[in-house]
Amino acid sequence: MHASALLRETTRAAHERVDAAFARFDLADRDSYAAMLVAHARALPVAEAAMAAAPALPLWRPRTPLLAQDLADLGQPLPPELPLALPQEAAAVAGLAYVVEGSRLGGVYLARQVGAGLPARYLSAAHEKGEWRAFLAWLDQAGEAGGSGWIEAALAGAAAGFSLYQQAAEAA
Repeated sequence: MHASALLRETTRAAHERVDAAFARFDLADRDSYAAMLVAHARALPVAEAAMAAAPALPLWRPRTPLLAQDLADLGQPLPPELPLALPQEAAAVAGLAYVVEGSRLGGVYLARQVGAGLPARYLSAAHEKGEWRAFLAWLDQAGEAGGSGWIEAALAGAAAGFSLYQQAAEAA
């Protein structure tokens, strides 16, 4: 099985827990939407900092500045970040990137639920054409080259990413 398929299957329950934790936010309501963005801001900057420090990752576009702009428009500062318990293996960042970049897919769907007049730069930051497929292809190649040890580290990184987002949602 390819690394991307293993990541999807192995992290399905964690992904569902994160979705459930964020489902309580009403994106049409200004205060609830702001609280959801604050929760994301407790996780995204630290995750993107880890990704930025990993030169082996394929090109990706940070969304922290977009999130900060949306929060500023709502009169909210960036909150303190939660700690990220990311394993030390380099492949762990690939699993974290799977979580962060995969969240763009859900963000586009959620952006349609944002209330009229509310900023949605962060949630609207979709992948460019072919970007997600290229990322998954990179994961599969890296997993094939790195073998089971690489895949295990990537799975641990994805688990850390989902855990970070779940903690952020529950802290809001």
